[in-house]
This record gives sequence, structure tokens and C-alpha cells, in this order.
Amino acid sequence: MADSMQRSPGLPAMGVTDQICFALYSASRALTARYRELLAPLGLTYPQYLVLMALWQEEPLSVTALGDRLDLDSGTLSPLLRRLDAAGLVERRRSPSDERSVLVHLTAAGRDLETAATGIAASIGESTGLELDDLIALRQQIVDLAHNVRGSTPSAA
Repeated sequence: MADSMQRSPGLPAMGVTDQICFALYSASRALTARYRELLAPLGLTYPQYLVLMALWQEEPLSVTALGDRLDLDSGTLSPLLRRLDAAGLVERRRSPSDERSVLVHLTAAGRDLETAATGIAASIGESTGLELDDLIALRQQIVDLAHNVRGSTPSAA
């Protein structure tokens, strides 16, 4: 059985639950499930909530800027924006200065959801069981981890 475990030179054998990728995957699934519970009364999915949060922070945003900000490709973002548009939460309009660019605007209903979603971040923070300083430090470590991993991949060269 030890032969099937991943080994690195000089390191002991590590099982799946010892892997950083598994810990991040498991934590991500747990957090997403908690978000699902909190967002269900608002009729939102987690990715829709991310789009709305970006627009609550700054609007309008071009589809390209929104994709960059949320690290979503157009194949994922376009259907998401169509559903939010159909729900009456956002509007997509061509940029008056560049017809090739589409700007995403909140509707009044989309703006109103910000008030309804006010307690979600605090509920998520409480769910972690971490103090605010520890949560902020953990978030930064994860951001740094993602940056370092992206920078170490051959495709980043």
C-alpha cells in the first residue's frame, strides 16, 4: 500500500488526507456548502453572489474586467450573467465608447440584494471558528499560495 502513496525525495509517504490540495479542496467544499445555505433564501448561487459582490463594490464593470476580477473565463461567466440578467438583477449593455465591450450594470433589484446579503460575510466568518485576525492571515496565506503556485508552473513562463 505504501507504494501507491505519493513520495517526494526526502519526505515520508503521504496519503490523500495529508496533501495540501485535499485540505484546500475539503475546506472549499465546506465553505461553499455553507454559502449555499445562506444564499438559498436570496435565490442566489455562490458564483452569482460573487458577481453581485464585485458589482456592489464597483459598477459598471466590463465583462472582461469582471472575469479578470473573479478569475472566471467567458465560458463560465456568460451563462452566469445571462441567468442574472433573466432574474432581473443585472443588465448587460454595449459600452458607448467601444461597441465591442459589454458593460454589466446592477438593476435596482440587484442593488437591493446587497442589503439582504449584509450578514452573510459575518455568518461565514463565525462558521470558521477563527478569530478575525487569524482569518485575515489565513486568507492572505491562501492568496500567496495561489500566486506562488501560478508563478511556478511552466505555463506561467
